[in-house]
Amino acid sequence: MSKIKIMDEILANKIAAGEVVERCASVVKELVENSIDAGSSEIKVELIEAGTKSIKVIDNGYGMDKEDAVNAFSRHATSKLISEYDLYHINTLGFRGEALASIASVSEINLKTCSSNIGTSVNIKGGKLIDVGPCEAIKGTIIEVKDLFYNTPARLKYLKSLYTELASITEYMNKIALSYPNIRFTLINNNNTILKTDGRGNLLKTISDIYGIEVAKKMLEINGEDDDYVISGYISKPEVNRSNRNHIITLVNNRVVRNTELNRVINDSYHSYKPDDRYPIVVINISVDPILIDVNIHPTKMDIKFSKMEELTSLISYLIKETLKKQILMVTFFEPKNDFVEPKNTYIETNFESKSNLDIEYNQPKYEQVKIEELPIIKNEIKNEITYKESFEEKPLFVSEDENRLPIMEAVGLVHGTYIIAQNSDGMYLIDQHAAKERINYEMVLDKLKEPANKNINLLVPITLEFSNNEYIILKENLDLLVKMGFEVEEFGINSIIIKAHPVWLPRGFEKDNINKIIDLIINKEKDFSLEKFNDRVSATVACKMSIKANTNISIEEMNALLSDLRSCKNPFNCPHGRPTVIYYSNYDLEKLFKRSGFEKIN
Repeated sequence: MSKIKIMDEILANKIAAGEVVERCASVVKELVENSIDAGSSEIKVELIEAGTKSIKVIDNGYGMDKEDAVNAFSRHATSKLISEYDLYHINTLGFRGEALASIASVSEINLKTCSSNIGTSVNIKGGKLIDVGPCEAIKGTIIEVKDLFYNTPARLKYLKSLYTELASITEYMNKIALSYPNIRFTLINNNNTILKTDGRGNLLKTISDIYGIEVAKKMLEINGEDDDYVISGYISKPEVNRSNRNHIITLVNNRVVRNTELNRVINDSYHSYKPDDRYPIVVINISVDPILIDVNIHPTKMDIKFSKMEELTSLISYLIKETLKKQILMVTFFEPKNDFVEPKNTYIETNFESKSNLDIEYNQPKYEQVKIEELPIIKNEIKNEITYKESFEEKPLFVSEDENRLPIMEAVGLVHGTYIIAQNSDGMYLIDQHAAKERINYEMVLDKLKEPANKNINLLVPITLEFSNNEYIILKENLDLLVKMGFEVEEFGINSIIIKAHPVWLPRGFEKDNINKIIDLIINKEKDFSLEKFNDRVSATVACKMSIKANTNISIEEMNALLSDLRSCKNPFNCPHGRPTVIYYSNYDLEKLFKRSGFEKIN
């Protein structure tokens, strides 16, 4: 007797739901993407208890007739694919035809839709059609999902707290709003508005709606293309950063995707501009021919593969580095209350399962009070003279290659042997002398490492270093790295080497300590070794030892010489570890601090 049997449709849909519908956010995602594919210009999501009781999505899209309204809940039913050819030319967010059937199998669904004069109402519970008939409806679709996972108690049990579920939904809605700034999105939970965008097609305004105006002021526009890809969007100035990667948002043809390699490249492009444990806010859209990508990897359609990944990562890295390179990135004075605020729509994960209702007063601004004129593009960072144009024809002020990004200033004193006070006609500057010297030395050593090692200093007393047997094996294999830097190295006995000469840039008095640190980098190098990254780490390590220490008093002449050297750096605004070197107080900031009135300019 045959043991293999064909599963009935309801059971198959429940199994499929495990892939497509993991939590409330999964339902919101599938329904909202259907609304987008339907050509909607306005989409409203209404939740009750973070979606655990009810998820309602209202749109003004094309709507459906009676036949399509019923067929939409059949498995593998879609209007977006006709043949296998279409699978390689996907231009819609949905295409698999599984989502609605999977959602319907684990919930109760009420659908009202209209594509002409007569609306259609469909009621489905547990995957079974309960009722279908005419109804009054305006053009578009209203779909409500109730009692999610009511018939799969194990999955219901393992839903997170209401706050966690709401945070997940909010995160998705933020990302989809950034993907489609031309669509008006509204997110409501228990009658409290969480997100509201204006749908005017202005990405920077949408960033402001989500992160606030102060963050939007510090976003830099990025644009570029090659033969295969077109890149557009915004990246934050390094001073605007977060503790995790969740705010690095990558879109491919307006689809929210997750790609570890892209996130890594974006974050690496900020190297030395920010601390390594902080991450920028980035929203970039990658426009590409659908034939060069594959989104049919996972039912969620968030994972994606590129046929020309190396070309893409190189383009993104180049554009970000060039944008940062040409910007004035000096940290300006700001009041503490405006510093590094988390997005408006971020919620602290707390265990509130005991609460029957999630009813929170969200501290949201009244959206009608946010004037478009208040949202600028950075035009002159030093004087903070900012204007906004809806068309984005004005670009941020770039600095030419032969122009120093750090303004000329004059040192006037030193605080605690650590911070240089300097001034010019525009205001006052505080310079961390150690961080500034570290940046100068870092760029000097990095340039030396790129040159042929033709100059070194002979040691009167050679340095002997001993290692464990496994360390020595690795080091012996990579001795050429030391030689290329300018070290004269010989094997010396068992598991030992002797250093007879070192490059001229190695700081005197710290030779052995720095050599040990360089060798540690060699021994512990990553599997995907990169000479560029290795040189960078060596430069940062050596630069720290070469720099002026805190509580070291230097003369005015030495201060001015340091400032002059800093102005010549490629990036004078950050040390190699991402800390700021300069903080700027405009004349206006100073006047404001001392509550002086009638200020125009201090001569």
